[in-house]
Amino acid sequence: MLVLYVFLRAFIFESFNIPTQSMVPFLEPGDRVLVSKLSYHLHAVHRGDVVVFSPPKAALVLGKDKLIKRVIGLPGDVVESSNGHMVINGKLLPEPYLPRGVVTDGVKRQRIPAGSYWMMGDNRGDSADSRFFGTVRRSAIVGRAFFHLWHWPIGFM
Repeated sequence: MLVLYVFLRAFIFESFNIPTQSMVPFLEPGDRVLVSKLSYHLHAVHRGDVVVFSPPKAALVLGKDKLIKRVIGLPGDVVESSNGHMVINGKLLPEPYLPRGVVTDGVKRQRIPAGSYWMMGDNRGDSADSRFFGTVRRSAIVGRAFFHLWHWPIGFM
């Protein structure tokens, strides 16, 4: 049984604890999600996916060895913020997952390099994301969050 658990965790899926408020209201601190490590061996990374990744060295000062964010920009995209919204390849990015009134700023016009992604938290005012540490290499992506296991009220744990 232990061998099966180790195999599943190493190659198939893993649970991940949400450590910060960067994905509120979609995910709250203390929530747990299941992350598929196989997803991106079967298909490409998609805009809007919520992924767990190892942060670039520039983000290690945050003290977290894994982060969870939403994929906003894909390789080759030109990303920027304008008038409080994300603009991808010159078009306003529809972001129905964001609460009303969220303002996105601080993204200067730039092209996402091949093999890299632009990641952002849904709680844009409280998220250390690609605006601060730049793009994330495909090789740093652990997997796609695909199942919300549970939510513990803050202070319960």
